[in-house]
Amino acid sequence: MARRKASLLSRNLSNSAADVCRYSLSLASFSRGFASGSDENDVVVIGGGPGGYVAAIKAAQLGLKTTCIEKRGTLGGTCLNVGCIPSKVRLSISPVRFRVPDMRACVGIDCYGSDEFAFALLHSSHMYHEATHSFASHGVKFSSVEVDLPAMMAQKDKAVGNLTKGIEGLFKKNKVTYVKGYGKFVSPTEVSVDTIEGGNTVVKGKNIIVATGSDVKSLPGIVIDEKKVVSSTGALALSEIPKKLVVIGAGYIGLEMGSVWARLGSQVTVVEFAPDIVPTMDGEIRKQFQRTLEKQKMKFMLKTKVVSLDTSGDGVKLILEPAAGGNQTILEADVVLVSAGRIPFTAGLGLDKIGVETDKAGRILVNERFVTNVPGVHAIGDVIPGPMLAHKAEEDGVACVEFIAGKEGHVDYDKVPGVVYTHPEVASVGKTEEQVKALGVDYRVGKFPFLANSRAKAIDDAEGLVKILAEKETDKILGVHIMAPNAGELIHEAVLALSYDASSEDIARTCHAHPTMSEALKEAAMATYDKPIHI
Repeated sequence: MARRKASLLSRNLSNSAADVCRYSLSLASFSRGFASGSDENDVVVIGGGPGGYVAAIKAAQLGLKTTCIEKRGTLGGTCLNVGCIPSKVRLSISPVRFRVPDMRACVGIDCYGSDEFAFALLHSSHMYHEATHSFASHGVKFSSVEVDLPAMMAQKDKAVGNLTKGIEGLFKKNKVTYVKGYGKFVSPTEVSVDTIEGGNTVVKGKNIIVATGSDVKSLPGIVIDEKKVVSSTGALALSEIPKKLVVIGAGYIGLEMGSVWARLGSQVTVVEFAPDIVPTMDGEIRKQFQRTLEKQKMKFMLKTKVVSLDTSGDGVKLILEPAAGGNQTILEADVVLVSAGRIPFTAGLGLDKIGVETDKAGRILVNERFVTNVPGVHAIGDVIPGPMLAHKAEEDGVACVEFIAGKEGHVDYDKVPGVVYTHPEVASVGKTEEQVKALGVDYRVGKFPFLANSRAKAIDDAEGLVKILAEKETDKILGVHIMAPNAGELIHEAVLALSYDASSEDIARTCHAHPTMSEALKEAAMATYDKPIHI
């Protein structure tokens, strides 16, 4: 009954047409697509990142002759090569808390690729932190624990290499032609590719998909040398642990990278122009998240502007001033990470030559079928408006290709989860409490802390909570926000619930295994429409 009532209000609770258009244009890859010689392809994908390679594979699975062009020479884009995967190799180690016969070997632990690359380092750094701060209380003691940074980096590189080779294997399996080189438009149906071997070829396609992803956003007057002033790419390749690290920008990437090096022993200070960290996050969750990071000894300087950097000495001197203006101060660091966001990567594609329209931010404008103003030219992922997320780009790629194949593609942009891969993680889907208030909708809130969850208490990792927002009259779930060690895994039950317009009672009356962290979601749902049991 709640679900039937909720469906009547769904249009009132959805974003405006402009918002839907903005979110429908989003996310993530990073390469270029190609085919061979004079043979015409059904689909040519320029870019082999999460959006591009997924689009290419899906196109081939639908029976379309497909070529993918990638300039790196390795597939997976920023995410797999220098982003999500490698960073997370270092951060998270609690899942193996009791599987460490030799901690020095374990700190360089195995994980996966670019979101994967980032994830690899997040995982490894968390393992080290657990070994030095938590193992003894569980009766696991070591005479000494040390970081072997080269081993950690080697593990990260191995993980990335295995994953990129895995994508090449999928290309072969699905008969996707793979061209390594930099592609640019010659016409709406032709792409000229300067191959990494030094040659050139022209790839023809009835449909061309731009999936070239995004690049690091620079700041005026700040030069990134990837040594003392680094991007997220450089932060994943430092040769030693900096004593003092300053992160410019308190978004997802900055906090994840700062968390990695803080756990490995760096003194981390985050400088942010805005008054809050991660401004898109639910306000209540954000405040608790910041307190947690501060307990991990990360420092925050909010409402602060970076005026300039001086790299002439051994380290870096940052000239700072209040965002509203005022007296300048100096902050010193060994390394500065610039993490002020990302911008669409479309340089050298020749979009202007064929007349493809872009907005002021350089994003390619597309319709609901991912088609640009030039017939036959499509775009997905980070090069179009919307959140820059790898999984969002993948959904774009599948839907775009389905439209090309004459099928119906579908991506619900209001139900794309976001995750901050720190420890604990923060994951969310749907609307924040601030957004619900702005809509003028009557709502209820249910919360449940992990301190009251038996699994979290048993493993001594109980910081965080689940927060659910539901429409008051119908009980339809409007948003779910989780801060927990494995929030990125727990959030998908909520994504499924929102996708089917479920009520909080639907989740509350679903049996959850005991003892599990997911019981906290059930209890929060109970707190939303009635009362929880365990608090």
